[in-house]
Amino acid sequence: MIISSATDYRAAARRVLPPFLFHYLDGGAGAEETLRANVDDLQSVRLRQRVMRGSEQLDLGVEWFGQRYDLPIPLAPVGLTGMYARRGEVQAVRAACHRNIPFIQSTVSVCPLAEVAAQASTPIWFQLYVLKDRGFMRDVMKRASDLGATTLVFTVDMPVPGARYRDAHSGMSGPNTALRRVIQAMLHPRWALDVGPRGRPHDLGNISAYRGRATGLQDYIGWLGANFDPAIGWRDLEWIRDEWKGNLVIKGILDRGDARDALAFGADGIVVSNHGGRQLDGALSTARALPGIAEVVKDRMTIFADGGVRTGTDVFRMLALGADGVLIGRAFVYALAAQGQAGVERLFAILEKDMRTNMVLTGAKSVREIGPHLLAV
Repeated sequence: MIISSATDYRAAARRVLPPFLFHYLDGGAGAEETLRANVDDLQSVRLRQRVMRGSEQLDLGVEWFGQRYDLPIPLAPVGLTGMYARRGEVQAVRAACHRNIPFIQSTVSVCPLAEVAAQASTPIWFQLYVLKDRGFMRDVMKRASDLGATTLVFTVDMPVPGARYRDAHSGMSGPNTALRRVIQAMLHPRWALDVGPRGRPHDLGNISAYRGRATGLQDYIGWLGANFDPAIGWRDLEWIRDEWKGNLVIKGILDRGDARDALAFGADGIVVSNHGGRQLDGALSTARALPGIAEVVKDRMTIFADGGVRTGTDVFRMLALGADGVLIGRAFVYALAAQGQAGVERLFAILEKDMRTNMVLTGAKSVREIGPHLLAV
């Protein structure tokens, strides 16, 4: 299959992956209205084309929390990345470090923190959920700190799992899941060989390290459901701000008031996000929420955004709407599933080329110069 754009990787991944994994990654909550709105609203953003303002010297670099990065596109935390390609988190972190961008490891990764950090040539970032098991939270935060993680990305928009109807149809959940997954694996031999015998162990590495025993995919949904905390409030996070000595980013902000609360809480940054349309169906798309949030906290904390980003033009749009950086989630996992580490590196090159084209055609010579003045109104 010819890969000429970032969106080509989605079709490539669909061919390779068994349906239960593809649809788990690709799907959203409920009727998937917010999932679609993330893409549609972002693609409806119109840019202000300018002429005779180009430059051969374009600066795509950014500085976050005192560290210089070459592209404004951290890899988002995606659960079970290691099931999409052999030791997927390791391949992804290698690709990210090769291009000097942050890799954010998920709490529910297949590869444990120690394995990923050992393969990283730059400090990793770590994502943590609000969980009832505070002992696990303290344990994994300490391990992350000891392994050199500099930034904690704290996800707050998942006090309960969203209603993901697609999973019951695909085999991720619902009746006879084990049998359905085995049949799907047999029908996708390339994936089965790569991830199956070559990709072991197939467990949740960080959780297994804490529990002292394997926590496999069959335990995944049940463990999440039992450990999310629907009663969480800002007061419950004060101990995290006290114990975590690195940078703290709050992920899952869609409202101006919540952005103000995150700033008052002492967060160094936020991620404007609706969890990729996987939580509250009917919530605002990120593209619609971002400008209002940027109005109240821009230049007071670092603003990241995600949701619906598939191309370098989408990255540019998010930056123009007020983001300082744009997390890449589904897009990098599609590329990983299709071509492993090489696919992720190829995706970076495609996104960079798109961004350079947009910068020339809008007259922006650096990421710092991308802002609302480049939106066509």
